[in-house]
Amino acid sequence: MEVTTLSEVEVKQDLNDILSRYEGRQDELIPILQEIQAKLSYLPDAAMSQVARFLRLPESAVFGVSTFYAQFKFSPTGRKKVRLCRGTACHVRGASRILEEVEKQLGIKPGETTEDLEYSLETIACFGSCALAPVMVVDDAVYGRMTPRKVASILGKDKGE
Repeated sequence: MEVTTLSEVEVKQDLNDILSRYEGRQDELIPILQEIQAKLSYLPDAAMSQVARFLRLPESAVFGVSTFYAQFKFSPTGRKKVRLCRGTACHVRGASRILEEVEKQLGIKPGETTEDLEYSLETIACFGSCALAPVMVVDDAVYGRMTPRKVASILGKDKGE
């Protein structure tokens, strides 16, 4: 399957649209980065350079702020975000087996994205849904009391096995 990414022209147009809503004040850095990531799903290098010029900041300052916060991503993320809880309750109830099955189904490890940009996989310290442990969240849907058998069905990979 071919990976589709935004062209340089599309990225530049999206950035121009976003930056047009701001005044160019340095205190706008984080909201600008958040809006870029919401639109593009990550922060491309070209965007970081353009933001630095717009805010009259060194690129190192823009990269410094963006790398400080875990919310910012520097490579494309999948259309679907799969997150697994690694908290104590989930761990005790078999989260590692769930993670192994997700890795097997998607062919990626935590922090990675499938080549077709369909899925990204993350682990989270705790969702706060301990009564439902182990927990997996796909986008905004919470799946509790997970088993390895449920993973394929939820990820849409069930082949009738």
